[in-house]
Amino acid sequence: MVMPMYVERICIARAPGGDLVELESVELVAGQGIVGDRYFGRRVEPGQNLTLVAAEQILAINAEYGTTYDLLATRRNLVTRGVDLNTLIGKEFSVGAARLIGVELCEPCATLGKRLAGSGRPPARVVKQFLHRAGLRADIVAGGAIRRGDPLSIPVSPS
Repeated sequence: MVMPMYVERICIARAPGGDLVELESVELVAGQGIVGDRYFGRRVEPGQNLTLVAAEQILAINAEYGTTYDLLATRRNLVTRGVDLNTLIGKEFSVGAARLIGVELCEPCATLGKRLAGSGRPPARVVKQFLHRAGLRADIVAGGAIRRGDPLSIPVSPS
């Protein structure tokens, strides 16, 4: 049985370090990012249009370390289900009406470590927990609207 791959949650922050705003839908613009997001139009290097994280990775971290991180804890734009995002580096894929290309892993940084640190969880430990599990940076190849629940599809390469 094939697991469905889809967008579970969508969020943006209107200003750097600002509060996350969870949305039902967003508009993606090729090469620019998410309309209304703090990084819209500020692409300095590849992979800054959009970030994704797999819900399964956060749930696995919670199970392994006894934490209770929310699915939006990493502050990525899209939370997905059913897809191994780490396998999408260099691959084009679709989300709703938009086409994206995976650029690189979105590795945890000191800021994430500080945000999620707590009793018995110093920032360095948080960063280590999320290493290679904190998501994917992607660029938008073709823009369009995406909504919560939209499918994520990966074209099959010809053999």
